[in-house]
Amino acid sequence: MLSGIKQKAIVGKDGKIELSATELPEGTIVEVIVLVEPSTEEDETTYLLKSENNKKYLLKALENVEKGNLIYVDLDEYEKNYL
Repeated sequence: MLSGIKQKAIVGKDGKIELSATELPEGTIVEVIVLVEPSTEEDETTYLLKSENNKKYLLKALENVEKGNLIYVDLDEYEKNYL
């Protein structure tokens, strides 16, 4: 029967990961799976460019800006007329 032990660890020097499993007898054969927590410091651009559809849309929008193809909307005027 399979059982599991869940621990958090920090990758050390030269990529070394140490786990402490005192409940396992010496010589026990184990299989180790490493799950990496996502970085909380990922910037918005990286996140938005992950999706291929988002990436195409954003690159097209940048191209429009560079070409001067912009639409200006006066939000106050819009609210008066449409909301």
